[in-house]
Amino acid sequence: MRSGSVILGLDAAGLSTSVAVALGETVRATQCHALPHGQAEALLPMVDAAMRAAGLAPESIEIIALTVGPGSFTGIRAGLAAARGIALATGAALIGVTGFEAVAALPAPHGDPGFLLIALESRREDLYLQLFDQDQRPLADPSAVMPADLERWVQMAIGTAGLAIAGDAAGRTAAALAHRASTSVAEHSGPDAVAAIRAACRRRRLGVSDCPARPFYLRPPDVTVAGPPRSGRHSGP
Repeated sequence: MRSGSVILGLDAAGLSTSVAVALGETVRATQCHALPHGQAEALLPMVDAAMRAAGLAPESIEIIALTVGPGSFTGIRAGLAAARGIALATGAALIGVTGFEAVAALPAPHGDPGFLLIALESRREDLYLQLFDQDQRPLADPSAVMPADLERWVQMAIGTAGLAIAGDAAGRTAAALAHRASTSVAEHSGPDAVAAIRAACRRRRLGVSDCPARPFYLRPPDVTVAGPPRSGRHSGP
């Protein structure tokens, strides 16, 4: 990837819908709206507005970075449809990143205690979680965990080590870990279009193979809700 590549970031999987335009990792314009519904109708006008604000023509887009989940089924599908349509029209490369990977690519929370727990909203009682080390490398596959089981889940994974919590469910997760020492919370750190761009750029810098742009769902019975994370590293969904 060239340092000045035009990158379009899209996120419609979470609690809001966002678009970002960047030259390399320098963000030139953003659009963000809280849209529990109607992502399909809103995305392309948001892309048009962001491209105009950045002063760039749509045909200049070289890379599209898209969050592929977990999250809203409707939002994930709408984001994929928009991204694939734009890629087809412009010839841009399409890179899918999970919401976990997107949040992990953001600047480290203050204090950087070592381990990072990304917590994403499931819009149900359980939490979508993935643990990362200080180098943004996953320690285990993502899991869906009930708040009542969270303290045991973290204890089995990292013992009493320091932990930072980030993601759009960071507050709810921190509340479930209120009795745990050495825990910090990154506010306003949910996945968005800017985070998707950061994650895609990091993949390219490290020479990591691009993740296929296909939906990534994390719901039972495909996951173990209350079990501890399994050991080993995971580079993508």
